[in-house]
Amino acid sequence: MKILTLNCWSTSIHFRLFRRDDFALLALGNVERVGLGDSYLVYIQPGRQKRSIYLDYCDHQDALSLILSELANSSHGVVEHIGEIAAVGHRVAHGGENFCNSSVIDEQTFTTIRDLQQLAPMHNTHNSAGIEAARRLLPDIPHIAVFDTAFHQTMPEQAFVYPLPYEWYQQYAVRRYGFHGHAHLYLSRRAAALLGKPHGQCNLVTIYLDRGVSICAIRNGVSIDTSMGLTPLEGAVMDTRCGDIDAGIISFEMNRGNLSAREMDGILNQKSGIFGIIGKRIGRRALIQAALDGDERCALALKIESYRLKKYIGSYCAATGPLDGVVFSHGSGSEDWYMRQLALEGLEVFGLQLDREKNRKLPFCDRETDLSAPESSTRIFVIPSDEQLAFAEDVASILARGSVDHASHAYTFSHPDFVPKVCTEASDRCHP
Repeated sequence: MKILTLNCWSTSIHFRLFRRDDFALLALGNVERVGLGDSYLVYIQPGRQKRSIYLDYCDHQDALSLILSELANSSHGVVEHIGEIAAVGHRVAHGGENFCNSSVIDEQTFTTIRDLQQLAPMHNTHNSAGIEAARRLLPDIPHIAVFDTAFHQTMPEQAFVYPLPYEWYQQYAVRRYGFHGHAHLYLSRRAAALLGKPHGQCNLVTIYLDRGVSICAIRNGVSIDTSMGLTPLEGAVMDTRCGDIDAGIISFEMNRGNLSAREMDGILNQKSGIFGIIGKRIGRRALIQAALDGDERCALALKIESYRLKKYIGSYCAATGPLDGVVFSHGSGSEDWYMRQLALEGLEVFGLQLDREKNRKLPFCDRETDLSAPESSTRIFVIPSDEQLAFAEDVASILARGSVDHASHAYTFSHPDFVPKVCTEASDRCHP
């Protein structure tokens, strides 16, 4: 039997198909430009040539129907019939305070996910559309919600309550939730395995790098603080998001420019961050090269980005206590070497000594790498994140036992002899 995992966003669906018994990756890919026209599917079987299919238009249901037809295609599919799929794991960005672990999607759960759209309108709305489409196309199997926020429900009150009128929290659930939960779960479990320690005895700072960026403080294996908040806007500098700013700027600019709340939200989420500083979209390699070649705006953007990361690492060292390691996800692999160097400069006081030469020469990071200098008392890792494997294992646990507790579950990737099988051919990482 097989497990299908889905990441459904506004204009894309990313999928993986796993074998249930050993979590072997059978197929993966993505449908892009969902609902926009000129849509296309990228379909990959590891070890075989990638296929691309172009469409005039597709919505979420059309896209998922195409994925299922490719998986069961008689010439290049990986299942004889769709009935081999035992369950579907759906990534859901926001679970509020309602869900501390992954959960079967019954009518009550689905209603709650839709009600939480007010906390994550740019994410839960489209997650819900994917769930609806999948339940129509695959009505006879379990559908499991895997919540980004669940991993961070171990945070103490002092970390998640904002210093705002307390009734906002009581009545409207305004608090820090955090995101990228299963990515931080995977990174922390793999780091513990590389350290040779039980995950429940590890203190770590994990850094997830993609279009969205988040940092997590992990004490004794669980999240005690994280940089993203009520929404994915808070925290680090990102590609197009501002991260932490003075809240007074929002009313100042709304009044000055006569901006609506929607317009202001669009600026903070889509026209800020690296994009806002340099005024254009640019790839990581081009950004770093331009900075090294003397482009002052690109250099400033990298300094701001890395300085914000440095401050989070330092503050989370204080929050976790004696630190075992700092873990960077792969991000853009070798293209992130300069950011890592800048972010770790000056943190020798915390025992963090980067092997600069090894960091600079790191190839595209499709493997786990220890970048610590020999004299470093705290380890520095780069680990490719495989959160969709964590999704699949949650689904399998719920199918077998009816529930899963991420704090105590024996994930396969927690084992010291686990061999990562991260596929870098498709862009299917998480991205609130």
